[in-house]
Amino acid sequence: MSNDGVNTGRRRFLVAATSVVGAAGAAGAAIPFLGSWAPSAKAKAAGAPVRVNINKIQPGQQIVAEWRGQPVFVLHRTPEIMAALPTIDAQMADPKSQESEQPDYVDAAARSIKPEILIVLGVCTHLGCSPTFRPEVAPADLGPEWVGGYFCACHGSRYDLAGRVYKGQPAPLNLPVPPHSYETDSVILIGVDEEAV
Repeated sequence: MSNDGVNTGRRRFLVAATSVVGAAGAAGAAIPFLGSWAPSAKAKAAGAPVRVNINKIQPGQQIVAEWRGQPVFVLHRTPEIMAALPTIDAQMADPKSQESEQPDYVDAAARSIKPEILIVLGVCTHLGCSPTFRPEVAPADLGPEWVGGYFCACHGSRYDLAGRVYKGQPAPLNLPVPPHSYETDSVILIGVDEEAV
């Protein structure tokens, strides 16, 4: 067959047009595929820092925030609570939190940046249950040494109002203190270290 009647200009145009359409189709198919590798908005939000306004928490009250899918206890401690903490040091498994998880910038005894504001993960260090806030002093079921704190009903672990675990409990460590910082006097940023602000 002779190529004398073939229009080479038209052939080049058709080859180029087909290539462009094919490349656009490949890019159109690749973009959603590559986008599926990125973390979802829910996954990004799960690790994102959380702002908590502590301005309305009355002394002796606690609120619960959520960070990374875990409860975070934010307690406004009274002067009476703070005064009671050193009186029970001998009953604590790790009174100075030397073995427990907390940032270096928190005070080891108070386990906080500001003494009156306690911020701990509300997850028992035994098996991950969430302890309940039991601020009342010496209820009969928790023993005469109880000065208020957190009680994990799953296996009976008890913590004081600094999140320190009592001796002889199933829980091996104090409640963890998450990284946090103060944006203002009344706004805490949970999930960002003090040095990063």
